[in-house]
Amino acid sequence: MGMGVPGGGSAGGSRRRRRRHASGVMSEINVTPMVDVMLVLLIIFMVAAPLMTVGVPIDLPETAAKPMEGQTDPINISVDASGKVFIQDTEIAFEELVPKLMAVAKNGVEERIYVRGDKTADYGTVMRVMSRISAAGFKKIGLITQEETGAAAAPSN
Repeated sequence: MGMGVPGGGSAGGSRRRRRRHASGVMSEINVTPMVDVMLVLLIIFMVAAPLMTVGVPIDLPETAAKPMEGQTDPINISVDASGKVFIQDTEIAFEELVPKLMAVAKNGVEERIYVRGDKTADYGTVMRVMSRISAAGFKKIGLITQEETGAAAAPSN
């Protein structure tokens, strides 16, 4: 009995210490499962995203209803080959562009404005007109172009 106690006691004590150390709390985070889940979600969203943007092709019926209020025709601003500026069909001085535009705009700065520039007009003049309109607070500005014909659109070799 006496012999088993000292040998067993010291060996048992060292085993207990090892077991406590081995079964201690793990301080490292295992990110592998999180990465796996994220990759699966990424694949699902990559496959599903294009399906959500596709519209259903339909043929809408025609109607003779009047346009709703707020749906007004855009304001056309033209720059001719000599650099003259026009609002609709009326020639104006470049300095009067913003005040006249504010007077004509029914929806204020939310009005749609289309800028038409002659193809031989100075590019700088057209850009000055657009920047003046933008600086006045108008954000719905578009450029009008003419569609190319078949002969002009064909590449030359």
